[in-house]
Amino acid sequence: MSVRFTILGSGSSGNCALLEAGDTQLLIDAGFSARQIRERLAGIGRTPERLSGILITHEHSDHIKGLGNLCGRLGVPIYANRLTREAIQKDFEDTPLPFVTFETGSRFSVGSVDVQTFSVPHDAMDPVGFVLETHAGSIGFLTDLGHATKLILERVRQARLLLLEANHDLRLLQEDMKRPWSLKQRILSRHGHLSNDAAAEVAGHLAEGPLEEIHLGHLSRECNRPELALKTVYKRLNAIGATQIRVFNTSQDQPSQTVVLNP
Repeated sequence: MSVRFTILGSGSSGNCALLEAGDTQLLIDAGFSARQIRERLAGIGRTPERLSGILITHEHSDHIKGLGNLCGRLGVPIYANRLTREAIQKDFEDTPLPFVTFETGSRFSVGSVDVQTFSVPHDAMDPVGFVLETHAGSIGFLTDLGHATKLILERVRQARLLLLEANHDLRLLQEDMKRPWSLKQRILSRHGHLSNDAAAEVAGHLAEGPLEEIHLGHLSRECNRPELALKTVYKRLNAIGATQIRVFNTSQDQPSQTVVLNP
């Protein structure tokens, strides 16, 4: 039985993806309104009523916006570590939410999917990345991180498919007149966001593994261009002869094409 993975949207204003493995359906983050998430799921013939759970990377609004209406009304379990749970509860004080709490670095199962969690460097309470292990192979989920540690690279090394942040082009960020220098410093810090060049380095480190596809996420509207992100990552992969790896951009405005992984 195949595994299906759909990035419902990824960018500075909202992030959400759907993993389907047999009867298990998991959202990774819920950073759009509940209405938007429902509409995007409907566009691929799915409904939130079928969800087995929602995995949360961290508490920033572009990753949790839809939790109140989705989970408060439907009772969909929310999987988060303790510090992330506490931060989310402050944002949804009037809405009881059905949390399942995990420890960062732990493994657990949701239906037929084994979830491996690991710490990532970002300016949130306790941000995590995920490796989602299925009968058709593993999917790595790396979004919102300032740099890729050795631990991160080791955790995602066996992934067949990787969602990888490529937030900004360095020159476009430096030349941007709307962002104050303090914000630029935060983005560029080791707890900020990956640039195209940094994403390319991650791709290069993983090229000798089973990786087949990289989907570049969280692109800035003002400080990046989809063609720049693709060019930068492909340049690195081509330089080391890793021409077997396909690279795609994701969109803030619409779901990406569903990826089907066969065993």
